[in-house]
Amino acid sequence: MGVSQSTIDALRAASRQLVRQLGFMGGDFAGTELSPSAVHALIEIEKGTATARDLTAILRLEKSSVSRMLRKLVESGDVQWVAGKEDSRTKLLSLTSAGRKRVAAIHAFAREQVAGALERLEPGQDRVVLDGMRLYARALSPPDDTTRSEGIHVLDGYRAGLIAGITGLHALYYSQAYGFGQPFESVVASGLAEFCGRLDRPTNQIWAAMRDGRILGSVAIDGEDIGPDTAHLRWFIVDPALRGMGAGKRILDAALAFVDAHGFKQTHLWTFAGLNTARYLYESRGFVLAEEQLGTQWGNEVLEQRFTRTKP
Repeated sequence: MGVSQSTIDALRAASRQLVRQLGFMGGDFAGTELSPSAVHALIEIEKGTATARDLTAILRLEKSSVSRMLRKLVESGDVQWVAGKEDSRTKLLSLTSAGRKRVAAIHAFAREQVAGALERLEPGQDRVVLDGMRLYARALSPPDDTTRSEGIHVLDGYRAGLIAGITGLHALYYSQAYGFGQPFESVVASGLAEFCGRLDRPTNQIWAAMRDGRILGSVAIDGEDIGPDTAHLRWFIVDPALRGMGAGKRILDAALAFVDAHGFKQTHLWTFAGLNTARYLYESRGFVLAEEQLGTQWGNEVLEQRFTRTKP
């Protein structure tokens, strides 16, 4: 397997300690009297348009367990059932006013807890922790976990709200994770708007990962802006809500299948150092690091990287 027993045992011990410190073993969890699964459910419902089936897949619980938990949350006045906008027969979950207040308190408690822990680290170690936890969480997911991808649809082409949805995904994630602001959001929005005006040309395409009508991931292939026989992979992102569900693989593979079908000799993409989960996906699909240099095209100075993939 290539991993030493001592490393495995040390990681298991660290995992047990993490579980205990976060309160999963009993007592107050996230500053509430709720169970960990109920707290996680409230946070997922806050994101909008969640169904009981969604929660069953996301939380990896039995249907009966989710039903009992939701019944209690409804009885406590935190959650309510609403009819779907497109199909009134679909029962969606939403937070009540009391539920929104409870979730706000949960976020405040958790942010203070995390901030207190991160303040005890050396400068730069926060990124190490974040990237490591993301990689480990992803690695724990079954390699062919189709259950968790239920309800996720990969659709190509323009649709109403596409530019705003993809721009919003980028703006929120990179603002929270890297402090990017208005210059970055403006670059994404203007670039997407210009590109969508060229989607009628055969070598350009865009894909969105969607669930319940919401855009939660994207990638595009621009076959014109670099040069002959070279594709530009752009705007690859997956909402944290879909991390570990295979959505990133699905949209990336759709884009690369498009590249190969149209006979591009090379595919280029630009990113920056630190996005380790995305880099793993790129390299697993044949991309190699071609160059890197400090740059400010996204508003803040970062170590920009160019990856290339040659036609198989």
